[in-house]
Amino acid sequence: MNFPAELKYTKDHEWIRVEGDEATIGITEFAQRELGDIVFIEIPTVGEEVTANEVFGTVEAVKTVSDLYMPVTSTVVSVNETLDGSPELVNNDPYGEGWIIKVKIDNNTGLDGLLSAEAYQELVGG
Repeated sequence: MNFPAELKYTKDHEWIRVEGDEATIGITEFAQRELGDIVFIEIPTVGEEVTANEVFGTVEAVKTVSDLYMPVTSTVVSVNETLDGSPELVNNDPYGEGWIIKVKIDNNTGLDGLLSAEAYQELVGG
């Protein structure tokens, strides 16, 4: 399984790639494998502010629906509109074309509580 070292991870299986005061967020390879074939993703609208650990959307797979949790308090600046017609991108490329949202981080203090690639790998037994 793939655990890119440049990313931070949550215990709820989201990843975050921080670039300055903005970040890209998606779900991990482990999460998409556990969910199975993803058929729909519900994500917030641009401009919505979401607090850390708050639900910001859902991923619907053939067998189940799973909540998405915001890694850090931030404001949504962009959503991956390609997922509307091709939600399977999350299964095929979870760390690339399958990204879910881009956010502007309100303050970086929440980043300290996120997991490194090694800690996340230990968590999921990879």
